[in-house]
Amino acid sequence: MTVKQQEKIARFFLWTAATITVGFLFLIIGYIVKEGIGVVNLNFLLDVPRKMGAKGGIFPSILGTLYLIAATLVFAIPIGVGAAIYLNEYTREGKITRLIRFGTEALAGIPSIIFGLFGFAFFVILLRPITGGWSILSGSLTGAIMVLPTIVRTSEEALKTVPLTYREGSLALGASKWQTVSKVVLPAAIPGILTGIILAIGRVVGETAALLLTLGGTLLMPHSLFDGARTMSMHLYMVAMETGAMEMAFGTAVVLIITILIINTAAGFLRKKLELSSGRR
Repeated sequence: MTVKQQEKIARFFLWTAATITVGFLFLIIGYIVKEGIGVVNLNFLLDVPRKMGAKGGIFPSILGTLYLIAATLVFAIPIGVGAAIYLNEYTREGKITRLIRFGTEALAGIPSIIFGLFGFAFFVILLRPITGGWSILSGSLTGAIMVLPTIVRTSEEALKTVPLTYREGSLALGASKWQTVSKVVLPAAIPGILTGIILAIGRVVGETAALLLTLGGTLLMPHSLFDGARTMSMHLYMVAMETGAMEMAFGTAVVLIITILIINTAAGFLRKKLELSSGRR
């Protein structure tokens, strides 16, 4: 068999694998949209749920999802990006670095229900006077712990892609280490860091088990971080399991998919803008 024939066979298998992957994506999305699009209207988006979610709308769940994403990122981004900067810019390979990396890898491998159990015992019960028990604050703190490994590792890889000449040039001009990191390295790595944040948002939006133990799952409208809430993923699961109203569950799934697509599209647009701006520098 010639090299050209091998190349053709390899290309055929790779193209087939990619086509099957994309095909499953469109099959899943198409089926969900077909089953749920008839429920989605303005009343469904802006009304409150009734009869345990079997009737009415999902507005409290939409708000709960957005509040949870925002609060989780507020806690997770500074810690995750800060840890990545420390690992990549301020330490050499040694025991401490290996220990931190081992910790992030161990966190990434822990099942989400374990995070939920910890969040329930620590944030909901032990810190109840501070977090309010089952609340958005408890859920977001638990979610922040869950997504930390993703943000740390992707941010660290993004920082590694910044050429060493950027650092050397900045230091040669008399800038301090922190000035070099904050003014030169970090802006150049932001597009890669944003990728990790997008992945973190995806995990938080899709999580159910851990949030059932910390967020509360109430159908009431959330007004602050100390109120309980229900995300769209939780609402979808609980409506399907408790009421059997599959049309409402599929309608919630459609809104959830559209929300994720909007977030990813906006983040991708922002990443491209940041890449162009960093390239012009």
